[in-house]
Amino acid sequence: MVKKPTLSFWQIWNMSFGFLGIQFGFALQNANVSRIFETLGAQVENIPILWIAAPVTGLVIQPIIGHMSDKTWNRFGRRRPYFLFGAILASLALILMPNSPALWVAAGMLWIMDASINVSMEPFRAFVGDMLPNEQRTRGFAMQSFFIGTGAVVGSLLPYAMTNWLNIPNTAPEGVIPPSVKWSFYIGGIVFLLAVLWTVFSTKEYPPEKMEEYEKAEKGNSSAGTEYHEIPVPKQKFSTLGIIFGVMGLLIAGATKGFHLKDELYILGGLLIAFFVLMLIVYLLKAKNREENALVEIFSDLIRMPSTMKQLSVVQFFSWMGLFALWIYTTAGVTSHIYHTTDPTSLEYNTGADWVNFLFAVYNGVAALVAFLLPVLAKYTSRKITHAICLTFGAAGMASVYLIGNPTLLILPMIGIGIAWASILSMPYAILTGSLPSHKMGIYMGIFNFFIVIPQILAATILGFLVQDVFGGESILALVFGGASLLLAAISVLFVKDVAAGEK
Repeated sequence: MVKKPTLSFWQIWNMSFGFLGIQFGFALQNANVSRIFETLGAQVENIPILWIAAPVTGLVIQPIIGHMSDKTWNRFGRRRPYFLFGAILASLALILMPNSPALWVAAGMLWIMDASINVSMEPFRAFVGDMLPNEQRTRGFAMQSFFIGTGAVVGSLLPYAMTNWLNIPNTAPEGVIPPSVKWSFYIGGIVFLLAVLWTVFSTKEYPPEKMEEYEKAEKGNSSAGTEYHEIPVPKQKFSTLGIIFGVMGLLIAGATKGFHLKDELYILGGLLIAFFVLMLIVYLLKAKNREENALVEIFSDLIRMPSTMKQLSVVQFFSWMGLFALWIYTTAGVTSHIYHTTDPTSLEYNTGADWVNFLFAVYNGVAALVAFLLPVLAKYTSRKITHAICLTFGAAGMASVYLIGNPTLLILPMIGIGIAWASILSMPYAILTGSLPSHKMGIYMGIFNFFIVIPQILAATILGFLVQDVFGGESILALVFGGASLLLAAISVLFVKDVAAGEK
């Protein structure tokens, strides 16, 4: 049996280059969508529910794309067809988004844009697991972090640069997106497509028979064995889990109506009820012995997921709860807390919003630089310790924003956030891939995304309530909440078992 080849620096560079464009698009989305929503008339307390499109889309799209890419092989390869198709759609969405004539159109465009980005992004995670041996995966995901950080620096900085370096206006009449934002999105669409095309045409994938051979070789290595066991799942498990989630959904919906809670909680209850319906469908398919079905396979693999993945799901939950608070409320928090305005047509607001773009560029730039240090730190400590340290820096940075009154000094907490961001983008995936079989890499990367989007959905349903009713309208306190969430993630990662590192 032949071991998976070790790739050169430039081979890893080429296979990761597409993430430059993907994160370019994500950076523009994360730093500017709240601004677009406010410009088109959204109230700050309603922004989280408008953002719900992004995580819901990921929840649905990623496991489907992961399952499909595991079973795909054509002249373009296994994962690359999805890179390309997603990039084309995402580029078009980026160009159309800032031209939305109304708030509901912008919300719909966010949905389309995020779905397209997810189609392109999901297979990239599995791509590293496919192409690299275990000992190079930390380096591979770190390279992705570098390109994510680099793309996000330029993407986040673009509106600021358009205004301050090219004198393109950053203000516009009420209800109109400023020209600096529009041109940034146009450039982002072009960069997204070109970067993904670079990876598609510069990297060749291993054919299925080679992948099977490499997987057998990895299984024979006792220090890097997977935890996955493809045993049948009894149909009763689906009905039991489905009923549990269905009852939870009904209780949440009933409590929301009975106690006059925020309407956003209906979305959370509705998703749990939808999960119950899907589980019921799987139960019925199993009862009819229709095992060869994508829905049955996805939910069966969800139940069979390795213990390492279950442990990492807790880490991901708290990590992404904190990040979602950062992305939603940094613009509103900084403009109100430091620039003392909530008027999106004012010069002060748009100056503050541009500065947030710059700050997002700072933390992404830090992430790009730190990405090269992570494999070294992990070598001398462990991947778990490295991730815990980085998350702690992020927690301190996010919470400390509340204590700062000078816009320039906000660069300091962004350094801590950048350190955490670099690790969030690499360490969990490096740990996870060692516990997965190669023929299930795509579907499990898609399922792993559940623990990214579920906390975002939860955040979108409760953060508006917290800011309005608990924090007294002070959106800056949402960042303190995010810092506390990152700290919980740092603690929980210490309890994860890194199978590929030989931990039992």
